[in-house]
Amino acid sequence: MGGRITYVATGEGWLYLAAVMDLASRRIVGWSMSEMIDAKLVCAALRSAYWQRKPGVGLLVHTDRGSQYASHEYRRLAANFGITMSMSRKVNCWDNAAMESFFKTFKVERIYQVRYDTRAQARLDIVDWIEGFYNRVRIHSANGYLAPVTRERSLLPA
Repeated sequence: MGGRITYVATGEGWLYLAAVMDLASRRIVGWSMSEMIDAKLVCAALRSAYWQRKPGVGLLVHTDRGSQYASHEYRRLAANFGITMSMSRKVNCWDNAAMESFFKTFKVERIYQVRYDTRAQARLDIVDWIEGFYNRVRIHSANGYLAPVTRERSLLPA
């Protein structure tokens, strides 16, 4: 899995989005949004992904070197879940290219197309875009031009 944070402008100020992606299917399996860009934000996204997937011990989660991911709170949570942490090399966005690509797609295909008056409006639209469009409809070349949910079904044993 991979994790990253981005920001969305609203009429009330910034809304921060932390997302966690299943790198095998490109599906966003966990996310959290907040007015604050702190360890609680990324911990909530990791909890969301963990409880949705219930992975075995040893799952690798890759992030950048942001203070939120390096925090004691996040590292403790990852350890409690049996997750192995991996962090990008300094100044190397290629290490987390799948998440960089997701956020580019997210901003170009959705965020730059709308104006949010409130954070609540942005939250609803973002969840709808991730769950209703990105995970279920939008095709990905990395998935053989399948949507993430469709790709996951193809990976399941018969």
